[in-house]
Amino acid sequence: MAAGGGSPRSAPGRLLRIVVAAVVAAGLGPLHGVRAEAEQHSVGLVERNYVYGNPKHEVSVYVKVFTNSPFLLCMDLARSQEELIDPNYLWIGPDGRSLEGQLHVNLTATGKLMLLGFKEYMSGAYTCTLSHKIIETTTQEERAMSETYKFMVYVTAYREADHAYQVFVRFTTRECELQANGLFFEELLKILTNIISDLTCHITESSYKCHSVRIPNQGLLHELFISFQVNPFAEGWEDVCKQVPYDCEDVTNMRVQEARDRIGEFFRKQTYALRHEFQTVPTIHYVESSFSVTHIDSCRPGFGKNDVTHQGCASCCVVCEPGTYSPNNEVTCQLCTDPQVRMYGARFC
Repeated sequence: MAAGGGSPRSAPGRLLRIVVAAVVAAGLGPLHGVRAEAEQHSVGLVERNYVYGNPKHEVSVYVKVFTNSPFLLCMDLARSQEELIDPNYLWIGPDGRSLEGQLHVNLTATGKLMLLGFKEYMSGAYTCTLSHKIIETTTQEERAMSETYKFMVYVTAYREADHAYQVFVRFTTRECELQANGLFFEELLKILTNIISDLTCHITESSYKCHSVRIPNQGLLHELFISFQVNPFAEGWEDVCKQVPYDCEDVTNMRVQEARDRIGEFFRKQTYALRHEFQTVPTIHYVESSFSVTHIDSCRPGFGKNDVTHQGCASCCVVCEPGTYSPNNEVTCQLCTDPQVRMYGARFC
């Protein structure tokens, strides 16, 4: 899978399902904001941020919401290296109308198409017909040629999944009926909340249970099994997103990752403190190496994941296709039986 992306932010990144095989920036590193499934070619002449058509098979390109698509070329790679006489390019959008003169596209004289400010409604089939002439060298006879490239730019946009982290940690206690267990748990949550409060992250779905645990060579111990989630949507997070509305999930994901790291550092320091700072081990104390984290993804309403349909962007939250919807922050688009729900990004059925 190769990648590329336009720099302007006016295009909301959606999935471009280009039914014409494409070669994107072969041999070059990934570009921000775009993912593409591409046929592999060892060609050094493929330019950065270009997707070439191929009449033989389909190629998927995933463009992040609020970014621009790569340039879609109305020709295949081989044709791009040939001379074209009197070329003419006709691009047709998902609504069946010509794209000439439309405000959300950048259409060049050489048949390159860039979709600007990509949004859900821009998803669908994009076709381009390349017409040109062939002139016989000996007779100078002219013949008209025509080739059609169908970029099923399912411009099913994508956006990065929203991240959260499920944390598990254990503490040894004297006994499960100890009243101090509950007080300790509440105090621990206060400390952790304070550690991450400046990141507009918070602790959710917190709980603990006490279990008897048999440890080899130590007998039977009592431990508090504590779990909670670190979530990036604490009060005030919307204010952060007002500053970067197009890439808000990038900011919230960086903040919750920082929150995860701070919490991890807090528990690592417990081990050091037990070894070097306490002469008497506290009644309730951290179980060394018990801290663990599980990554959790969620998608915004109208988006979902499908690693079968969208293998080229399996980790992406891709806009729900017509006939499906997602009303909440789940990671899948559900089927909708209402025949009128035929738009991309449906949030209700």
